[in-house]
Amino acid sequence: MKIWIDILTPKQLLFSEPIIEKLGKKHNILCTSRDYEEVSKLAKIRNFDLVFVGKHGGGDKNRKLDASIDRMGKLSKKIKTFSPDIVISFCSPEAARISFGLGIKHVAFCDSPHADAVMRLTLPLIQKLLIPFVISKKEFSKYGISEKNIIQYKAIDAVVTIQRKIIHDVRLPFNNNSKKNILIRVEEEEASYTSKSNKIIPIIKKVESEFIDENIVVLGRYTEQVKKLQKIFRNKTKIVKMSYDGKHLLNNTDIFIGSGGTMTAESALMGIPTISYNAVPNLIENFLVKKQLVKREVNPIKITKYIKKIFESNNKETQKLAETIRNQMEDPIQKLIKIIKE
Repeated sequence: MKIWIDILTPKQLLFSEPIIEKLGKKHNILCTSRDYEEVSKLAKIRNFDLVFVGKHGGGDKNRKLDASIDRMGKLSKKIKTFSPDIVISFCSPEAARISFGLGIKHVAFCDSPHADAVMRLTLPLIQKLLIPFVISKKEFSKYGISEKNIIQYKAIDAVVTIQRKIIHDVRLPFNNNSKKNILIRVEEEEASYTSKSNKIIPIIKKVESEFIDENIVVLGRYTEQVKKLQKIFRNKTKIVKMSYDGKHLLNNTDIFIGSGGTMTAESALMGIPTISYNAVPNLIENFLVKKQLVKREVNPIKITKYIKKIFESNNKETQKLAETIRNQMEDPIQKLIKIIKE
């Protein structure tokens, strides 16, 4: 069988690794992506074979539209030549339109019903949708896919991605191993479902002023974003672009402050004390907050107080709780394999 997987984000790349590991021995798999720096850097780190077609459209709506149309044209030629039997994506609009146009069955994963534009462009065109059990089927069926074609799995996606092997070929940005490492991830600015906010700036300023003796590393997403942050924080805070394997970073982190997305979920399930400033409210973050694996807070003063409390306490309870929750989850890839067989 020929399988086409379209991969658009770092998380999707990491989630695809076990899919390829389980299906690649018996099937011919083509993995495509677009020119997007975080994906291309991670693919290089992970030695992941990707065919890049088209580019990321950035934050502007017109550029997004033009990039998607251009990518669809280039990608459709490649897919016609490859002639897959099935398509797997994470709700890729281009993969949805091409598979629909060519009459190829399309199975998708998604944990982001808040991505309204992407949901509208993909869900009416796919055959099966796999989602985490913490999200109601109704969150997706309202976009035009029947509930009978939505399959829940008893896991969140981070339980898959944190199982990856760490590749130690990139030097980490923490300067002094005897100090505590505070890792901060800035929010997504160019996705269609976000609106720019400055929640993180006062948080970084307060953390910087309160923890002058610790390592503070801020992970940016885009070149312009990193440049702006470097102009604001010229002192001890290190501003770097995300060019690392997140699990490698988190394994060396004492406390993580995230926007509520992928790294927040990974950090929480790894048992690392995690704060979410909830830049894009979502149902996975809600679940982790309810399970007490994530502390949701946007007030800079309260955040620094919480960090001090964590540094003074033993982290074993958090690690035990994370392990208990991880052990209750199933492998979503097995559900995918079952659907493909059917």
